[in-house]
Amino acid sequence: MSTTVSAKRLAKALASHNIFAEREGNILRVQSTLRADVRAEILLPESLPLEAKAVSQLLAFAGMRHPLGGHVCRACATPDFHPGAPVPVGSILVTNHDFVVPESIGRDINCGMRLHVIDVPLERFLAHKERLVALLKGDLLEAARNVPTTPGAMTALFADGLGAFWRAMRNTREGLFEKIDFAQVEAETARLFYASHVKGNPAYAPEALQDTRRGLLRDPGLATLGAGNHFCEFQYVAQVLDRHRAFELGVRPGQLALMVHTGSRDVGSYIGTRWMDRAKAEWPAGVKHPESGLYGLCGPLAAEYLTAMHAAAHYADANRALIVELVRQRIRQVFGDQAMPLVCDVPHNIVLSEAGGNVHRKGATPAHAGQALLIPGSMGDDSYLLDGLGHERWASSASHGAGRAVSRMEMAWKSKHDGQAGGQRPFECITLREERRIEEAPGAYKPIGPVITSQVEEGLARPIARFSPLLTFKA
Repeated sequence: MSTTVSAKRLAKALASHNIFAEREGNILRVQSTLRADVRAEILLPESLPLEAKAVSQLLAFAGMRHPLGGHVCRACATPDFHPGAPVPVGSILVTNHDFVVPESIGRDINCGMRLHVIDVPLERFLAHKERLVALLKGDLLEAARNVPTTPGAMTALFADGLGAFWRAMRNTREGLFEKIDFAQVEAETARLFYASHVKGNPAYAPEALQDTRRGLLRDPGLATLGAGNHFCEFQYVAQVLDRHRAFELGVRPGQLALMVHTGSRDVGSYIGTRWMDRAKAEWPAGVKHPESGLYGLCGPLAAEYLTAMHAAAHYADANRALIVELVRQRIRQVFGDQAMPLVCDVPHNIVLSEAGGNVHRKGATPAHAGQALLIPGSMGDDSYLLDGLGHERWASSASHGAGRAVSRMEMAWKSKHDGQAGGQRPFECITLREERRIEEAPGAYKPIGPVITSQVEEGLARPIARFSPLLTFKA
């Protein structure tokens, strides 16, 4: 069962799942009592909750082996660690270079976050907020957006990434693209994390989006947030913690900011599902299937998966960039000419081939030395911009958020029976679905303070600026 435990009951709760645990400061070392070689580390202060189910899931992945030689070299987790389906969120798996585990990131390939700053005074923003919300509600929640694409542009996107997509769309001056500043978006794309520039394979992407017999397409998934914990949030810079680095990134105290959190939508589901199914189908004949039900891919198939995965990852890049462009054009409509420059865009649900092996990050962001990254809190709590420090013990990774403390089902129960689902932190959520305010309320999440502090103290990242929420859009 999944049990949230206090520090005193932790050992007993884990022992019932055949797990031995020992703590050293903020680090919890866990090991299977059934297999001595299956172990992992979790960076988790004692003040934060831990579910035994999440630890069991992490060790199940840590123990993966493939008959053709694939294995997990390291398994660890960040402070936003909590159960997933079936991979725990906040986990990092490092495998040898010839081995990948498609199920480690599943269907929401390259779910990630993008941050822009806005040079509109807070008072002016609040004075015109209702008009802006009405416009964005149509774009983000009511399918009023007009985002045409062409089959050729989609193939270019799946193969070569967002830069190729912009080039292919330059002559399509319709809908969103009628007023887009291509020079700006292309310059922003050049600054994206290196994964955004890795080749993808369009052969594994949906054919319907690449059918050259069609003219303009209006993909129902592109420029959409999706459900769950995805969001589009207006914030303001509450505190600058590293003035020199903040200046380099264009961040100043009192600025407004826009943070977008979403992924690859139906394209990620399409590619992820097929490769998870293929991993099972390709299991060597006559070899006993793993009791965990988890399957990996070895050799050429592992390399081919990565090219298919990057096709979906490029789609996620475009999805975030186009949502930002929807907002940018509405900001200009309400407040006049605004550059709204990019600060950073980071993935947190992706497999990347790095020096130490194939690093599978499930709800964890790359945190290489000098790389800007984002760790958001709930929509009632602060978010942080940080620099990675390249900590090898944690595979140059950091958390992607605060992490859930209460499941969606439990939040719904609390709302129905005691009316306490929201917690004490104030928040403003723009949504068409009342359940989003309940399931994603601040009370569902861990406090961001200890999540950030523990990673700073351990040397995973260094804070640059703190942002406080103003209003959040949830689909």
